[in-house]
Amino acid sequence: MFLRRKHTQKDDSEQRDAKVIELRTAIGPLSGRCSLFCTDACLMRYLEARNWNVDKARKMLEETLKWRSTYKPEEIRWHEVAHEGETGKVSRASFHDRQGRTVLILRPGMQNTTSAENNIRHLVYLLENAIINLSEGQEQMSWLIDFTGFSLNTSVPIRTARDIIYILQSHYPERLAIAFLYNPPRFFEAFYKAVRYFLDPKTAQKVKFVYPKNKGSVEMMQLYFDIENLPNEFGGNATLKYDHEEFSRLMAQDDVKTAKFWGIDEKPYQIGNGHSVAPEPAPISQQAG
Repeated sequence: MFLRRKHTQKDDSEQRDAKVIELRTAIGPLSGRCSLFCTDACLMRYLEARNWNVDKARKMLEETLKWRSTYKPEEIRWHEVAHEGETGKVSRASFHDRQGRTVLILRPGMQNTTSAENNIRHLVYLLENAIINLSEGQEQMSWLIDFTGFSLNTSVPIRTARDIIYILQSHYPERLAIAFLYNPPRFFEAFYKAVRYFLDPKTAQKVKFVYPKNKGSVEMMQLYFDIENLPNEFGGNATLKYDHEEFSRLMAQDDVKTAKFWGIDEKPYQIGNGHSVAPEPAPISQQAG
């Protein structure tokens, strides 16, 4: 009698590794920034997003490489988007979640501009910044969304929300671990129903609504965050204070780190009144493949 070998986690790991090798072979030789971007962890995220179908993951990854070669998110610098961040509508938190992941705080009630293109560019900059600040071994970030002051006047158009979702899902797959929407007003439900149409099921499962009077939802959020680190806007004990000038200094430092990682030669720039001033970044000879 033949005994069926017990399936183990080692088997799963070996199968995933084989898929990564298969995907790397399928996309062919890479150089420059494409090579830096396409780590094994990156390829694994694209495979995960396409249910480990190598051909679908390859197509998705190739679309991202094409997008990055034209949009050049790694070349966006804080001084280009600082005006979008004056109110702190999107910022990187000074704390991490319980898993040690980078946290982005979004405050749609602080919307201060109307340009969809600039809003998206600002968010893409902060996505890239969150990624460059991930701890070793971490591939995902958490989002906290505070609806204080949110109204129909400050909400982004459905079309802009759709474009943001497309970029997040298509070019940053499996980067979002969880997104907590804290105490959204009732009228937001209609907006979310329209937006949810553009979310794939895996992303939609990561979006959690939290209401202060709903004990279950609050406890769920506290599974992810230490209440002592969590700002009081999210039911925690900490104080959330956005200092644009201080945040600008932090972003300027991170811009140097980003340029070094991607092999971009650029001169340092000065910070004045919360704004950065710099020449346009000049890529060195190493280019995207």
